[in-house]
Amino acid sequence: MSNVIHPLHTDIQPPKQFTFPFCYTPHPLCELAAEAVQHYIRTSGVCDGEGGGKMFGVLVVRNEAADGQPLVSDGAAEVAPYAFLAAYSGLLSGRNDWTFFVPPVFDAQRPDGHFKLTEAEISALNHEVEALKKAPEYKEAQQRLADAKALYANKMAERKADIATAKARRDERRASGPISKDEEAAMIKESQYMKAELRRFKKESELKLAALTEEVENHRSRIEALRHRRSEMSDELQKWLFSQYRMLNACGEIRDITDIFLEKTGTMPPAGTGDCCAPKLLQYAYSHGLQPLCMAEFWWGDSPRQEIRHHLHYYPACRSKCLPVLTHMLIGLDVEPNPLQCVRNVGEPRIVFEDEAIIVVDKPSGMLSVPGKEVMVTEDHSAANVEEYVKRMLARRHAEGKSITEKPVTVKAVHRLDMDTSGLLVLALNDAVYTEMQRQFASREVKKRYEALLDGIPERLPDTPFRTMSDDGRDGRITLPLSPDLSDRPRQQVDYQTGKPAVTDFHVLRVFPSGVTHVLLTPHTGRTHQLRVHCAHPEGLATPILGDPLYGRSTTRQRMYLHAASIEFRHPVSGETIQLSSPSNFETAVSQSDNNEKSGI
Repeated sequence: MSNVIHPLHTDIQPPKQFTFPFCYTPHPLCELAAEAVQHYIRTSGVCDGEGGGKMFGVLVVRNEAADGQPLVSDGAAEVAPYAFLAAYSGLLSGRNDWTFFVPPVFDAQRPDGHFKLTEAEISALNHEVEALKKAPEYKEAQQRLADAKALYANKMAERKADIATAKARRDERRASGPISKDEEAAMIKESQYMKAELRRFKKESELKLAALTEEVENHRSRIEALRHRRSEMSDELQKWLFSQYRMLNACGEIRDITDIFLEKTGTMPPAGTGDCCAPKLLQYAYSHGLQPLCMAEFWWGDSPRQEIRHHLHYYPACRSKCLPVLTHMLIGLDVEPNPLQCVRNVGEPRIVFEDEAIIVVDKPSGMLSVPGKEVMVTEDHSAANVEEYVKRMLARRHAEGKSITEKPVTVKAVHRLDMDTSGLLVLALNDAVYTEMQRQFASREVKKRYEALLDGIPERLPDTPFRTMSDDGRDGRITLPLSPDLSDRPRQQVDYQTGKPAVTDFHVLRVFPSGVTHVLLTPHTGRTHQLRVHCAHPEGLATPILGDPLYGRSTTRQRMYLHAASIEFRHPVSGETIQLSSPSNFETAVSQSDNNEKSGI
């Protein structure tokens, strides 16, 4: 046990509550532990065979066993008050048995274990299927059938053409003048004979084709039977594997991940559930009677090509695999409240344009556009999102007799801004207007521009099929295709195969002395998180938006610096062109920040 429990010498005080793993700022104890893990990674070579980046996690615990004795000692004069565990997600360089790290919840990699033995049987079925598909007798049978079908089609076409030619000749003879009874009888006999021959040929050919088809189908049936068996074995093995992941919580309760997922989501767990850092760390701690204090996860190495990860940046636990599992595992711990469910003061939207058809507001950063599952704001305005704010504002006006409409109206946001994005948002006040504005957005008639501050200075990068830049690097276009990251919503990922087209133009306005860059972004499509991914991705601008909690670097900034600064559209009723703008004031904020830094504030 001592080779995975590491002492942590410090006088830093522990947190009062355990980390909420899906939204957190790493505690100084976790940062200290992470530094130790990073040193080990650098000096041990454990990542040398990884071929990419990897998520690592640390869990800080009290260095005290149930009997009051230290869990671990390194011979120092003073016993360390804390200890830490370390973990990696999945396999590391193809292994799950590195001694510095906690073991997996269940070891599916044992060569003599049920999983590997059954996996080998499934692989053998794969090879057998491939062998049957490539078997010469199967290929020959398919070719014979294809040749026979082609010959049949050609012969049928020829016979039908002969019948048509003969009929035309008979018709021409009948039209040319009187014919004898014998000649008429001969022509009828000819027609009957040719049709009978066609039917005979068709019947004989169909019998031959049926025999050839049966030969091919016999091969296919053998292949499909093996595929079906392979599918059954894979499903059975996956269910068996999930049943081995019996997850503890702080109360000592045990549930397997299938049971957890069926209750929480009504579905089976995704592959890899239980192998992420957080479940491995907590499972080891609970099973060895340790007292968890705080936890954090960080990324080591290069970012995957599709996703956005920054070296040494801290990340929350994934939601698709870990949310149901950790919801169970955290029972019995005093966990920090979800920051997204905490009451927050974000200010109120400012009305920029209003008539009987639409309202355009300047949304503050930190407020949802439409109702969401988790986020709350202050009750000053009795609204957790812009839609609700506008609805209640209009209801109050109507009650006070100040409404410009005859009665309270429907309020629908016709597009979305991310919660952390500020700026112009259009809301429709009836269904017809909503439909028309949706049409304008869908047909890309609406023109939008955003201002952003980038956390760094973009370089003049080489042009690629998905990125072009001017010679000085101040202007360009990003066209990386995007799709949802189904394993870690709400993240989006670059998807070169099946992603939807996404186009963003950029223009550099100013580079500040602090290394922050002010840019203008013009989206020509409206994909979720499009601007954020296009800025942060290595094949985009490779410079994330300052304060971006999903795709950015570690930051203490209070907001994400992305602002919807202007919008142009046709009024859904009058047809008049509406042009609206809202300055971001980002330059003022950065200039003040730079001045504060120079003054030592």
